[in-house]
Amino acid sequence: MSIIKSIRSQLAPIHHEGFPFVGGFALASLVLFWISSPLGWIGTVLTLWCAYFFRDPTRVTPMRDGIVVAPADGRVSRIINAVPPAELGLGGKPLTRVSIFMSVFDCHVNRSPVSGRIERIAYHAGKFLNADLDKASEDNERNGLVIVTAGGVRIGVVQIAGLIARRIVSFVREGVTIGAGERFGMIRFGSRLDVYLPEGVRPMVAEGQTAIAGETVIADLRATDGGRTFRVG
Repeated sequence: MSIIKSIRSQLAPIHHEGFPFVGGFALASLVLFWISSPLGWIGTVLTLWCAYFFRDPTRVTPMRDGIVVAPADGRVSRIINAVPPAELGLGGKPLTRVSIFMSVFDCHVNRSPVSGRIERIAYHAGKFLNADLDKASEDNERNGLVIVTAGGVRIGVVQIAGLIARRIVSFVREGVTIGAGERFGMIRFGSRLDVYLPEGVRPMVAEGQTAIAGETVIADLRATDGGRTFRVG
């Protein structure tokens, strides 16, 4: 099943945000073919990669109150306690932050980690450091959302631009209701997503784990145990 799922993901349709880029690469490839056949083939490979980058696969999201799902495809790069960005209005106490790093080979469509109402959207201009660095959470260009669940729990999710990424795209606006796993934005060409969990909520993922947007459960707001343990092998 995993092989079939992987193939299905590779053949996923292109998100409409990617059409101008794929078209531009294709046009450039035609020009390169006119100049030199080897250059044209290089352009063709890059065009195929661009189409692959902007893929938008279907995801199956687990539906249960309290589940927090991954907002992005990629590697869980860091799980630490950190003070959320001030513009989110989540207070000055450190909260558990789960960071997911997206490489240029990951799907970059971002999905809501929970169901609820978008209470706040806050954009912050900044630098374009390597998104895998911890200081990128404070210094880089970012766009943050605060989502309030039906139970009144507030979850913060922050899109962070990276060294190559220079464009954060948002599909939503303040005040709307969004379902867990629904698309809320994307970041072009390599970046990171931070999720700030409420105080006392333990993550259910580990650093180095691969996350799938809208499918991987990263926390359970209703969990009463001490969290999960992990084995690397």
